[in-house]
Amino acid sequence: MASKKILVVDDEKLIVKGIRFSLEQDDYKVECAYDGEEALELAKNNKYDAILLDVMLPKLTGFEVCQQIREFSTVPIIMLTAKGDDMDKILGLEYGADDYITKPFNILEVKARIKAILRRIDPKKAVEPKERVLESRDMRLDCDNRRVFVQDKQISLTAKEFEVLELLMTNPNKVYSREKLLNLIWGSDYPGDVRTVDVHIRRLREKIEVNPGDPKFVHTKWGIGYYFFNE
Repeated sequence: MASKKILVVDDEKLIVKGIRFSLEQDDYKVECAYDGEEALELAKNNKYDAILLDVMLPKLTGFEVCQQIREFSTVPIIMLTAKGDDMDKILGLEYGADDYITKPFNILEVKARIKAILRRIDPKKAVEPKERVLESRDMRLDCDNRRVFVQDKQISLTAKEFEVLELLMTNPNKVYSREKLLNLIWGSDYPGDVRTVDVHIRRLREKIEVNPGDPKFVHTKWGIGYYFFNE
């Protein structure tokens, strides 16, 4: 199996050196960047399996880098933030990050998060030759190739946005609480709160709904949670 390729972005070279050494011990291929412009250039010209991206960077902030990467790639992005401020976490998710880790962190936690994301996005070997495709009205979800089409136009979703949509669409009209979605998609040991779910639902609606304020696919059951409406 080919080694997974990770881009590590942080202006603190000692932190980058430590992360790189630890990831290479687990047979990852690691490339590094020390400012936002360098990170963006590498992301444009290379294919990575995941990106560790610090928030506080010279030239371009991590938020700006994340937002611009999302214009051309769905690569999983884990934000690294030195602040305990919830706004940093929420902003990272708003700009398209899949996860975040607060500094100071344990390198074992970093590796566990990377492994969890890679495990979820790795194409599953089909048990049957038939591809698993979900369809509802003018939406088509290709589960094996992780692609979404609305009115025959492919929509670019992040890994987490796809997982949320796949879960809801697989179980149409079943209402999931925010807590249940957080547990199923992010895992029971995820340190974030239910606002993470709200941010991803909002971003998902902005991408798949003609009118996000009056959604036809992903609905809210007020006071309970979210569900995929299927007639």
